[in-house]
Amino acid sequence: MHCKKENMRKNKITFTAIVLTMMVIGFGSCTKSSVTSTDLVGNWMRGSEFDGVGRTEAVSFTIGDKVYLGGGYDGTTRLSDFWEFNQSTSTWIPKANFPGIARNSAVAFSVNGKGYVGTGFDGTNKLKDFWEYDPATDTWTQKANFGGTARYGAVAFAIGNKGYITTGYDGNYMKDLWEYDPTTNAWTQKASLGGSKRADASAFVYNNKAFVLAGANNGSYLNDFWVYDPATDSWAEKRKVTNVSDESYDDDYGTDITRSNASIFVMGVKAYLTMGNRNGIVATCWEYDITNDTWVQKTSFEGTAREGAISFTINDRGYTTTGNTSSSRFDDLWEFFPNQEVNDNDN
Repeated sequence: MHCKKENMRKNKITFTAIVLTMMVIGFGSCTKSSVTSTDLVGNWMRGSEFDGVGRTEAVSFTIGDKVYLGGGYDGTTRLSDFWEFNQSTSTWIPKANFPGIARNSAVAFSVNGKGYVGTGFDGTNKLKDFWEYDPATDTWTQKANFGGTARYGAVAFAIGNKGYITTGYDGNYMKDLWEYDPTTNAWTQKASLGGSKRADASAFVYNNKAFVLAGANNGSYLNDFWVYDPATDSWAEKRKVTNVSDESYDDDYGTDITRSNASIFVMGVKAYLTMGNRNGIVATCWEYDITNDTWVQKTSFEGTAREGAISFTINDRGYTTTGNTSSSRFDDLWEFFPNQEVNDNDN
C-alpha cells in the first residue's frame, strides 16, 4: 500500500503496526522501544536483506505470492532497478529495469496480475507518467498519464479491477481521488478524500475498502482517518487517531500515531503502522483493529528507526524493508510477529 518542501527533497528524501500508547512513545534511531519489552507485545525478526542497494521512497506491488520492489533514492542517485521477492526461498531476483524516468516518492498498485507505477519526483520535476509491468513477460508498457496533476508523496491502492491514486503534493497539498481502469486505459475522477489535504499519508485495503490516514499538511501532522467505499464512491470518517474524545477508548493514544512517510501493512483483521517522521524519525508501532476501530501499541520497530520504508504482506505475513535516516539508506528486511514476545536473538 507517509510535509516536505520541494527544495528540501533534493537533499533529503523521505517517501508510508498500528497501536495504542501504553507507556512511553519511542523516538529516535534506537533499536528498541523506549518502553520495556515486558510492557509491549510483538517481535521483529530480521530476514534476508534486499539484494539491491539501500534506498528510500521506493515502490512495491504484490502479484500472487511475489512482491516487486524498485526505484527510490539511494542518497545520491534515483534508481530504476526492479526486484522480485520470493517468500518461500527468501531470495530476491532482478527483473527488467523500470524504463521511465528514475524517481522516488512514486506510487504503485497491482490489478489483474499486473503492476502499475506512476507519479513521483525526479529531483527536479514532479511526474505524472504511468507504467504497467507484466510479470509473465518481464516487460514494461507505458500507459495513459495519471489523470490528476503531476505530484509526489501520494498514496495508491487497488480494489477489485480498478486502481486508485489520491493525495500528494503538486506545489499544493492534494486530496483528489482518481480511478484507473486497466481495461479501457482511462482515468476517472472520483469523490475527493473527505478530510484534510495531505502528502506522505498511509493507506491500506481491507474488505474492498481503502483506509487513508496520517500524513502532513503545512507542517501539521494530521489525526483524521477516512475509509473509501468504491461501491458508493463515498468516504466515511473513522475515529480520530489522537486522544480527543470523552470516552475511554483513546485515553492511552499517543500523539505519534500521527506521522508522515510511515510504513503500513495488514495481517488478518489488523493493520500495523510503524516508523515514519514526526518532528524527527520515530520507531513506534501501532496496531489498528479494523473491526473495533481502535488502536493499541506494539513493540517498536527493532531495526534502525527510519522513514520512507516499504511494507508488504504475503500469505498474511507482514514485512518492511528499505527507508532512510538523515544520513543512511537501508536494505535490511524485517518480519513482524504481533503476538510474540520480543526476542533479541533474532535480530
